[in-house]
Amino acid sequence: MVLRVLTAICVAVSAVVHLYLWQDGMKAVDVVGPAFLLNGVGGMVIAVLVIVWRHWLPLLGAVGFGVATLTAFIISTTPSGFFGVHERWVGLPVWLSAISEVGAIILGVAAIVVERRHAPISPAGAALRRG
Repeated sequence: MVLRVLTAICVAVSAVVHLYLWQDGMKAVDVVGPAFLLNGVGGMVIAVLVIVWRHWLPLLGAVGFGVATLTAFIISTTPSGFFGVHERWVGLPVWLSAISEVGAIILGVAAIVVERRHAPISPAGAALRRG
């Protein structure tokens, strides 16, 4: 459960940063503004699901959230930018978000692995393991 809580915290931190940035001016930017709002709301939903739904799907959602969000930011730092937005690796929101997204990826994968390793084996699965 500790890995799930840490994963949820990472997703929630990134979501809150994106909601803050949306409110702070990104809402006026075409394409990226609505994406920030969707990212913030979606991230909060994923964070809650990671805690309350003891299934691997929310964890996979957290990993996907981290990968997609971090990838979009990295693309925005390239010369061509991301839908006209050009960012740099500068400022607290950038680093807070990037670190939390890396955390969501690593902790989400770790939680999936740990939970799969400790999952109860069904009678059919036990028979298959015995050969």
